[in-house]
Amino acid sequence: MRLRGDTAAIGNPGEFVNLRLDGFYLRRPISVCDVEGDVLTLIYKVVGKGTEAMSEMTPGTGLMLLTGLGNGYDLSLSGDSPLLVGGGVGVPPLYLLAKRLLAQGKHVRVVLGFNTADEVFYQDEFRALGCDVTVATVDGSCGVKGFVTDALPKDYTYFYTCGPMPMFRALNKAVKTSGQFSFEERMGCGFGACMGCSCQTLFGSKRICKDGPVLKKEEILWTD
Repeated sequence: MRLRGDTAAIGNPGEFVNLRLDGFYLRRPISVCDVEGDVLTLIYKVVGKGTEAMSEMTPGTGLMLLTGLGNGYDLSLSGDSPLLVGGGVGVPPLYLLAKRLLAQGKHVRVVLGFNTADEVFYQDEFRALGCDVTVATVDGSCGVKGFVTDALPKDYTYFYTCGPMPMFRALNKAVKTSGQFSFEERMGCGFGACMGCSCQTLFGSKRICKDGPVLKKEEILWTD
């Protein structure tokens, strides 16, 4: 979905927007894939009635958004050769991150994980930016057979990731450097007022929508 409007509040890669949909009480949080001028690109998966309604919208439809939500990724820690790891619908926010890192002259490696070849998307877009891209699929129908942890490069200075929790747990054990995880969580308000998406970290309770969604590897408390 591409939207035209005021994007001035969107700063760091990894931030998200909250969409108000007619007929739905809660807004839908969607990560920012790209922003160029006044054009905002969102990529989402139809998983419920809200995203289904979004998929049925026609060009010219107006939407009300809360923009520039969340903390986003900290690019200052990346080093010269950062690694970006995305799983499924966790891929989109890494695109804007890759663009910003490349603009800083960094050598960006990207590993994208999916279940099957039919689910693969945006690998060509990352390559067009100038990233080194590796795709992993669980069934081996595209790229490396297995999970993203089976396709990690040997050398990288830092990592950034977004994806499902099982991937996070496996990645946390496999990575060799510090890094940042972008978490998904059910949200009520999207800007820290309702406390509904709070989680415990090494430094106390944090709100995924306000203090996150990006948390540093060293502050995450992994529970079984």
